[in-house]
Amino acid sequence: MRDQLLKAGLINKKQANEAERQALRKERQPPARQNAPPPKVDAAAAALRAAQSAKVARDQELNRRQQEKAEKKARAAQIKQWVSEQRLAPVDEGEAYNFVDGAKIRRITVAPATRGQIGRRELAIVRHEGGYDVVPAALAARIRERDPNAFIYFGGADSSPADEHYSQFSVPDDLIW
Repeated sequence: MRDQLLKAGLINKKQANEAERQALRKERQPPARQNAPPPKVDAAAAALRAAQSAKVARDQELNRRQQEKAEKKARAAQIKQWVSEQRLAPVDEGEAYNFVDGAKIRRITVAPATRGQIGRRELAIVRHEGGYDVVPAALAARIRERDPNAFIYFGGADSSPADEHYSQFSVPDDLIW
């Protein structure tokens, strides 16, 4: 066929030689495997990848814990700064104000005017560095937002269903417990 195409002038000698070389290349190539076995997976490489992914997971968990710990420490420092800046000065001489912290009744000494403000919920009592401090109610609300577990006592009577029965009886204004 090559010769016929050359005689007809449809191809030149260079094109004919190139076509012949391509035909030889196709003959030399081995036939494609139809049922070729899957490539061998190196068990050591798979174990290495698994160990690396486990290490990455552990490192991420450790980083998350450290970040949570740092955030908690920063919140505690911020609360400490707020309380130390805005707390009312402690009073040596004054009236004892009793309040409940958990299952215990605690006592703090306050001025008579402060006692009334605590009763009206203008001031609150917070646990701070092993003691109790009186702070403005707005600050106590911000502390509660930062740390829901912080002890904060808002004075005044909370109405509960059990107290509804006693609502018809008046409580003397001078009653101090």
